Amino acid sequence: MTSVDEIFRTHNVGAKRKLEDPTTTFAPSVSNKSTKITNGSSPRSLNIDALESNGSGGKSSLAQDETLGDQNNVEAGPSLPPEEVEDEPGDDAEGRFFGGGVTKQEREVIDYIDKNEDGDADEKFDAAWLRRTAINFERKINKNAELRAKYEGDPLKFVGSEADLDAEIKGLSVLSEHGELYGEFVKMGCLGSLVGLLAHDNTDIAIAVCELLAELTDEDAATTEEQWKILVQAMLQNDLVDLLSSNLTRLDEGNNETDRAGVYHILNVLENILSDTENQEAVGANPNMMQWLLTRIKQIDPYARGKVGQNRQYAAEILAILLQANRPNRDRLAQKEGVDTFLELLSAYRRRDPEKDSDEEEFAENLFDCLACVVEERLAGEKFVEGEGVELCLIMLREARLAKARALRVLDHAMSGGNAVAVSVRLVEAAGLKTIFGMLMKSQKMERSLVEHLIGILASLLRYLPGGSAARIRTLAKFVENDYEKILRLVDLRREYKARLSKVEAAIRRERDQLSDADADALADDWLSRRLDAGLFSLQAIELILSWMVAEDNGARQTITVLLGEDGLKILERSLRDQLDGMDPGQSDEAKSTEEMLEALLLCVEQ
Repeated sequence: MTSVDEIFRTHNVGAKRKLEDPTTTFAPSVSNKSTKITNGSSPRSLNIDALESNGSGGKSSLAQDETLGDQNNVEAGPSLPPEEVEDEPGDDAEGRFFGGGVTKQEREVIDYIDKNEDGDADEKFDAAWLRRTAINFERKINKNAELRAKYEGDPLKFVGSEADLDAEIKGLSVLSEHGELYGEFVKMGCLGSLVGLLAHDNTDIAIAVCELLAELTDEDAATTEEQWKILVQAMLQNDLVDLLSSNLTRLDEGNNETDRAGVYHILNVLENILSDTENQEAVGANPNMMQWLLTRIKQIDPYARGKVGQNRQYAAEILAILLQANRPNRDRLAQKEGVDTFLELLSAYRRRDPEKDSDEEEFAENLFDCLACVVEERLAGEKFVEGEGVELCLIMLREARLAKARALRVLDHAMSGGNAVAVSVRLVEAAGLKTIFGMLMKSQKMERSLVEHLIGILASLLRYLPGGSAARIRTLAKFVENDYEKILRLVDLRREYKARLSKVEAAIRRERDQLSDADADALADDWLSRRLDAGLFSLQAIELILSWMVAEDNGARQTITVLLGEDGLKILERSLRDQLDGMDPGQSDEAKSTEEMLEALLLCVEQ
């Protein structure tokens, strides 16, 4: 028996936008907005196709009359319109525009259509309109369900109702311009019915719903934050994530362009709802969704550049969003062997770069973002060490170009996370000290972001390497070799960051002098952000490294005292006290450990 999906796709069910094939073309994509309500898209609108078909029939009859007339009249050229009969200026005897080939009947149809379009333009989209639309929408759903149940074995009997339902879904796209109706749309139960259609047997109906939901939740929709949240929360309460996950597993990207577009729309919906970080748990907690995303990023697109197409890249982006600020999601991914997946995929870039400005480049960036987020957690950090992630990052630091900065960032995050001790020890054992300290000595030519990750790695080595261990002794030896050249470079970096920060501090003082205490308090967070942008965190990290060296080595203590100038170690003492004062009460175990470390270093610096 013929598939109902195939039958449905052979009927003219309205102008469904089809995405460009992401695996075969690279032209700029068109807008992902659905078509707004047009004539013929609603059961209450004029059936233009029928009217145009009627007009065409009239024209065909006229052509036959002209053929017969030509047999009796050999005069060349068009006949002038008779003087005694003039229906309208410019018409010939048969009711056509002179030389235009349009009959009087067809002109009446066109006038009627133009009039109908003017009426639609004046239609008022309010609660009354929504109620009428909702009633028609529910009728279309019910009629289609009834016919499907009645004629289960004969798709031709219900395919027409499917086309009507598809058109009605597309007509709802106008809601994206009227966010004030979102709440009423939810209260009337229409949203529940709409989301429920994701389970429709015809995947084209489900895809149309996905495209509509993507448009309704898009940042360009005319909604307030509150209106948007009302809609999204109702979608989630109606099992949106489960239904989207089910559709991802039944759509066939490899052999069907429409299904490939459907996957894109689903990922678009996920991206939209994840723009609110409060929804990350609802999406990440769905085990099927996380597993599908991990599976999809491993699935190559054979006809795309770098074997990375649009949807593969999009899946990696959704994963990066899910892991960005949600620890439970990071643990879930680690339990599904996600760290090994990232390392395996990223290993392709240890000696080569993806093509610039391609989907593959974005894909690689998202994978690095995922890995940098997830290695901060203990379980993922353990998987990172077991999977030789430290070794892979060191290879990239030595041999890669684009991946070098990203690998350094991953190491920085891993060495300050839940498995920092093991990662720090592994870096030393994998001969990483030569690479890290070599980059430090060349940091004059490096981007600021790279320098700051280097500083973070050095601070982590001194903090987390076990006291008296071979790894720690080797690290301290690197700091003091060649007449303390590494310490000299750190003091130079401190001077650069201090100068940059001093300019910002001076500007903030000028602003504060002109404000009341209340106004100054209101700007406190903004001022802190400006200090951080100027390098406050990196400056404190450098001073922390110097404090560690003062505590660890007498020769380094003397060298640092001289290099810091007149104030000497008082500079480090003030920095440590400022960091202690800036710590929040009621801290986590990690914060308490940091506080104990600062207090111990302060005692060493004060002596």
